[in-house]
Amino acid sequence: MPRYELSGRVVVITGATGALGSALARALRAKGARIALLARDMDKAQALAQELGGAEVALACRADVQSYDELEHAMAAVVSHFGRMDVVLANAGIDHVAPMVHMDAPTFERVIDINLNGVWRTFRSSLQHVQAQQGYLMAICSMAAFVHSPLQAHYTASKAGVSALCNSVRLELRDLNVGVGCVYPTFFPSPLLERMQDDDAGKKLWSGNQRGLWETVSLEDVVAGIVHGIERRRSTVVVPKRNALVMLMPGLFRLLIEPIGFKRAAVKAAIALTRPR
Repeated sequence: MPRYELSGRVVVITGATGALGSALARALRAKGARIALLARDMDKAQALAQELGGAEVALACRADVQSYDELEHAMAAVVSHFGRMDVVLANAGIDHVAPMVHMDAPTFERVIDINLNGVWRTFRSSLQHVQAQQGYLMAICSMAAFVHSPLQAHYTASKAGVSALCNSVRLELRDLNVGVGCVYPTFFPSPLLERMQDDDAGKKLWSGNQRGLWETVSLEDVVAGIVHGIERRRSTVVVPKRNALVMLMPGLFRLLIEPIGFKRAAVKAAIALTRPR
């Protein structure tokens, strides 16, 4: 497939003020794209828009992915400002470490609503604009779509759902010449990873596990993989590439990973650390 040139195109990023969102905004702007920064924190979004070059090439819009109305309004504002919309990156997401037995319903539902429903809302609210340019939708997923760790049932379920959503929507939109991609990174430096590592239960569960399939990769590697995926309108992007086997054979890897990566004693100890005091 010929390179999908980014120069002059309009790229929308949700969760744009986070570590990955802001790094993607800078990398895509360096490719000549115009950037729409959707975020809840308008102060940070506006500061980033100024850093990227101001109103001609960057726009900050307030949008919470839990609100379809806010997203719809933001997408309309982007098209009004730039005149078009080519690429949408559904990047907003959260995590929380807790077992089902110690988790309340609102916590579970919030993770699902932001990570999974938020992707659907982002795609749906932007679809007519992206379709007009025969553009490209991309969701930032995770290797957690295939490796289902304990104490993260809400997170892994949300990411498996995002993967399935992208696979289904891709088939629906192919005759409209709208591409759909899904990104599966492993651990990379971010506040989300820092919170997990600082959490006592997360530390107990993952201590010694961040090697091999879970070895942390650089933020720069993740960004480079995503940008390359957009330029090729890829259906899947795995970072690092060696983890592609997990995506291709998740059932087999689950049988191998569960007894080795999530030993019963470590899981039991991690669950005990989450017990309400």
